[in-house]
Amino acid sequence: MEQNQPDRETFSCSICLDLLKDPVTIPCGHSYCMNCIKSFWDEGEQGGIHSCPQCRETFTPRPVLKKSTMLAALVEQLKKTGLQAAPADHRYAGPEDVACDFCTGRKLKAMKSCLDCLASYCEKHLQPHYDVAPLKKHKLVEPNKNLHENICSKHGKVIDIFCRKDKKCICYLCSVDEHKGHDTVSAAAERTERQRELEERRGNIQQRIQDREKDVKEQKEKVVFINRSADKSVEACEKIFIDLICQIQRKVSDVENYIRSKQETEVREAEKIQKELEQKITELKKTNTELKQLIDTEDDIQFLNNYIPEPRRSFQEEFLLFTKIWLLDDVKAAASEAETIVKEIVTNRSMEISLKEINSEASSSSTPTEGLVDRNKLLKFSQDLTLDSQTANKYLSVTRNRAVKKDTEQFKDDNDWFKDCFQVLSKGSLSQCSYWEVQGSGRFTVAVAYKDMWRAGRINEFGQNENSWALDCCKLMYVFRHNKTMTLISAPRSSRIGVFLDHRAGTLSFYSVPETMTLIHRVQTRFTQPLLAGIRLYETGDSAEFCQLRRNIFMSLTHTRTIGLTSVHRFK
Repeated sequence: MEQNQPDRETFSCSICLDLLKDPVTIPCGHSYCMNCIKSFWDEGEQGGIHSCPQCRETFTPRPVLKKSTMLAALVEQLKKTGLQAAPADHRYAGPEDVACDFCTGRKLKAMKSCLDCLASYCEKHLQPHYDVAPLKKHKLVEPNKNLHENICSKHGKVIDIFCRKDKKCICYLCSVDEHKGHDTVSAAAERTERQRELEERRGNIQQRIQDREKDVKEQKEKVVFINRSADKSVEACEKIFIDLICQIQRKVSDVENYIRSKQETEVREAEKIQKELEQKITELKKTNTELKQLIDTEDDIQFLNNYIPEPRRSFQEEFLLFTKIWLLDDVKAAASEAETIVKEIVTNRSMEISLKEINSEASSSSTPTEGLVDRNKLLKFSQDLTLDSQTANKYLSVTRNRAVKKDTEQFKDDNDWFKDCFQVLSKGSLSQCSYWEVQGSGRFTVAVAYKDMWRAGRINEFGQNENSWALDCCKLMYVFRHNKTMTLISAPRSSRIGVFLDHRAGTLSFYSVPETMTLIHRVQTRFTQPLLAGIRLYETGDSAEFCQLRRNIFMSLTHTRTIGLTSVHRFK
């Protein structure tokens, strides 16, 4: 086709928008299909006046229509050679657009809809609403296809009233008919009140979005922290255990698996919460957008018909996030303390090891196995103990016959008691029923022992033989030792330890003595000789002393709870 060939629109009827069929030309010069212009004039004939659909020129009388032979031949010739498609004219209304109600023939797009006239207007037909004084008061909104919904289906009147009782938009005839006596207000007034509610809801949703985004950020940071802590924890444990790997390979693997298991569980939990929060944010954003669109609706009736009451929020939706902090320092400290214990395991292959975990918070709400114990009842058996400086290691200094401290200086010559351990015994034997308390700083051990445990040829470290029982107070746990048996006890650290001995019954009990007393460990055995109390220190600066106790049954009551053993693990 040549470049200057006419396009399809040149030979199209402006009424049916198709190629001309039996083309006729009316007096103003515009051409139409013969049937199209006849039907147009037949349907709109009023007072004998006929007009052109395009230029609006009127003709009286009705023009006689004759087929334009030349134009018809040209159309047929161009059909054979092919016609260029007419470019889209975006001024005209398409299937998805709102058309002008006053355009005839091919309708233009509506620029505004009038809520008073209940009609839509193109730019040309809208002009009177800007020029004519009464029309200036009409409410113009963006083009709306659903203006018919603003007409009462029963009375055919404009709907501009809202019945609060029935929550329905009605016309003024409805208000005096079936809605007579109901609480009614103008649609505009009801919209104002409901819009105020939606604005408040939207503000709440925006705040909830911010809160959820903050929670997501925290969960992401937690995932990073857990992964980093897990990696560093594994690295720290491997460094500590590397020189013992041949003897305790399986134990190193157990530690690593435990940390990785914790890591996987914590990450999975955090990612699950993160996914739920992100999904909730998406839902809230969608609701926020819908509410924004509803708020921006200019038509009161459309606004009220689509008004969305606020749903009741469930408790689960507003759940609080509680997260546990996995402290890397605690892992390192626990591993460091475990180093000494592992060396004992390797050195003495026949030693039996067990682990007991004590959860004081969980147990405090349950019924204790031995019932409540009045601390004053124990104080009735308090024994005023002093240290025997003659039994103290040469690096221990004893003051006031009660306190002992480890120093780097040598205070006295070696004795035959404890050359290799920083230990000291009490003066005199313990009573049949005896209670005492030890206040310590750093790492210290509270023990009872037979007097002859120190004899030559014997292992004289507290808890490492059959003649002594010792509770080691480490930084993050307790370790009970007796005769090649070691019990690791996980419990809150206390710097004050109470010890109750019932020699005849064969029981030895260790308590932490903070504000309330907690049973740490109890031994049931058979004592065959008189016992002495003992204290052991480890590092320079560690100290401990026997506390002076008052026997006063009128002292304020402090209760003791026995804590159940929640889990026991044995290492072979």
